[in-house]
Amino acid sequence: MTGTIAANRLENLWDDARANGMSESEKLLYRSNLLGSDKRVTNYGGGNTSAKVMETDPLTGDTVEVLWVKGSGGDIGSMKMDGFSTLYMDKLRALKGKYRGLAFEDEMVGYLPHCTFALNPRAASIDTPLHAYVPRKHVDHVHSDAIIAIAASTNSRELTAEIFGSEIGWLPWKKPGYELGLWLEKFATENPQARGCVLESHGLFTWADDAKDCYLTTLEIINKAAAWLEERTAGKPAFGGAKVPTLDASARREVAAKLMPVIRGLISKDRHKVGHFDDQPAVLEFVGSNALDTLAPMGTSCPDHFLRTKIRPLVVDFAPAAPDLDATIAGLEKAVADYREDYAAYYDRCKHPDSPALRDPNAVVYLIPGVGMITFALDKATARISGEFYVNAINVMRGASAVSTYQGLPEQEAFDIEYWLLEEAKLQRMPKPKSLAGRVALVTGGAGGIGAATAERFLSEGACVMLADIDATALATAQQALSARHGKDVVRSVQMNVTDEAQVIAAYAEMAVEFGGVDILVSNAGIASSAPVEDTTLALWNRNMDILSTGYFLVSREAFRLLRKQDIGGSIIFVASKNGLAASPNASAYCTAKAAEIHLARCLALEGAEAQIRVNVVNPDAVLRGSKIWEGEWLDQRAATYKTDKEGLEEMYRQRSMLKRSVLPEDIAEGAYFFASDLSAKSTGNILNVDAGNVQSFPR
Repeated sequence: MTGTIAANRLENLWDDARANGMSESEKLLYRSNLLGSDKRVTNYGGGNTSAKVMETDPLTGDTVEVLWVKGSGGDIGSMKMDGFSTLYMDKLRALKGKYRGLAFEDEMVGYLPHCTFALNPRAASIDTPLHAYVPRKHVDHVHSDAIIAIAASTNSRELTAEIFGSEIGWLPWKKPGYELGLWLEKFATENPQARGCVLESHGLFTWADDAKDCYLTTLEIINKAAAWLEERTAGKPAFGGAKVPTLDASARREVAAKLMPVIRGLISKDRHKVGHFDDQPAVLEFVGSNALDTLAPMGTSCPDHFLRTKIRPLVVDFAPAAPDLDATIAGLEKAVADYREDYAAYYDRCKHPDSPALRDPNAVVYLIPGVGMITFALDKATARISGEFYVNAINVMRGASAVSTYQGLPEQEAFDIEYWLLEEAKLQRMPKPKSLAGRVALVTGGAGGIGAATAERFLSEGACVMLADIDATALATAQQALSARHGKDVVRSVQMNVTDEAQVIAAYAEMAVEFGGVDILVSNAGIASSAPVEDTTLALWNRNMDILSTGYFLVSREAFRLLRKQDIGGSIIFVASKNGLAASPNASAYCTAKAAEIHLARCLALEGAEAQIRVNVVNPDAVLRGSKIWEGEWLDQRAATYKTDKEGLEEMYRQRSMLKRSVLPEDIAEGAYFFASDLSAKSTGNILNVDAGNVQSFPR
């Protein structure tokens, strides 16, 4: 059944026809996915759900009670059945006899694997006891903004009672863990009429003995809180009203495009980071408000918010009423250094003898009055999700400050979560980053065979890629295909003519906003022409020079400008041609332009070395498959030059090579990857022939 309710209320999406016939564990997954599909219920990766299900023991054949609960590190909105950990309830209850008290609660996590049902490899999360000991079959734990706005108020207990009466209880702040699980059990047992509980500064627990009832209870409680907040805040200006004006959309992106590469360079000296820009209304309302200077330093309240966004954001010194972007940029280095110093001091104040070492002291969230919010992380998805979490925090601060006084987590509590040894253990289990993680690449001619193959190779190694091409239709197709394989976060595209200076400049600005900057340029856009010199028109000559020489100059010049702003080095790869080294009949314009490319690369290698900007060349030959160049006239012309037909041309090239092998787009992509990665960290000014062997093009 689908309900129709006010647009600002959560809608009942439960479909009885779909749910009928599902097992209890399947209903749990269905309920979880419904709840996680709406960020008003919980944020990405936040919250957890569970069900106590009767199962057949695989060893004894007996019927046993098993807890199905979201496993460590999952997301209820996108998880599948394998995202749940499964544990024997009788063994979880037996754990109470092993509990030695609050000072030893972390050791209880080590016992959870001993409770595993059916050898399930999914690790149980720290929140498992919070679900196991509630005496109901179904339990939801979510981080709704409306609920946390109440939970993060200084008088949250009184507000909870006012809104919900005795049907929803309240517990004071307690770090998630075994002790909190016992607290919840005690509350639910002593208050059998209660349908859930608000956890101070944390979130909401709800429960029922039926999967659908539990889902509906969660929606009902969140909607009730949202309605109460709306009634109490009606007519009140959010965050005390606006303090500064908001720039228009194009001006906001222009400012972000100039700030993000500078910030990225300052915070990426050890590991490259990727940026995300957000200027949605909720963000603009907050960053332009009278309350920004008061609320931003207080940090977030919910542990999930805090872990993603650090102790507090960095507010960038920018005055939208009288913008002086040069002054703002000039002040960024000190602002970033001050933040790092402040973070290190926070670490020193709060650390314990066994605390993990100081982690990256740079801010995650950067707030720009009148412009928006920038977030940086080691990958694009994490940068985006961190921004989403801070938007959740903004919504919480808006609600709490309107009906009460907002309170963030106490500093020591925040530290104890951020540097929790169990959290550190989880971080240590993370897989080793891929070789291009955190790198941003621009690939011109990105919709063609070599360009798309290069993008594929880079994406497979963790890079973010901006595809640029003059062909809008082919560009959209390439982006869609790459996004389907690697995710939408890491692929962007921009229609660009490499001979148009304004379009090239605009493309780099777009990349700066989408990813924060650039690390790798693969200059690959190209054409090919064939004609005897006496039949080569000035227009044909100029077209070759414009695209293959001037175009390479323009995209390289803008890359240099952005790379120097970042000051963290970079790699430029020219996809030239065997023809740049070896003359070819009836192709004087093409060969000359390709030779110009190669010499331009040498010049740029000289200029870029002091800034750790490496410039190298990959020289293909006869890459026919998937290549847009080998379509139409060029194919006909080369076939005529070598007196063969279209079908025989690739075989002719294969036989012409020393190795008697065809050269494919993926082969050129591998060469580009070598020069883009740290495998070639000590190489610049080089030429790599990927032509299956041609003695005339040996570099000398």
